[in-house]
Amino acid sequence: MSNADFFRNDDEKPLGQIVSKIIKAYGLEKRMKEMDVLNGWSEMMGIAVSNRTTNLKINNRILYITMDSAVMREELLNGKQIILQRVNDFAGEKIIDDIWFQ
Repeated sequence: MSNADFFRNDDEKPLGQIVSKIIKAYGLEKRMKEMDVLNGWSEMMGIAVSNRTTNLKINNRILYITMDSAVMREELLNGKQIILQRVNDFAGEKIIDDIWFQ
């Protein structure tokens, strides 16, 4: 029997399971999905949009987008429903209900 086997308990769980339980216990699942969306903005929208995005945040199921290009902001405003769909698909569930451009 090795030292690792000696200290191992039948009730031990992999670290990933423990972290998942902590996230659930503290109600952080929603916030983690929001962070995934914010971090995946470039992947969802492409480099051109990502480079023009100066601020991005989610609050109360609303995605707030600040752009440094009025032209691009207008184009995105016209495609608001497509962005909503992409974001929610990326998250794997509906996490935002609306988008506000600032």
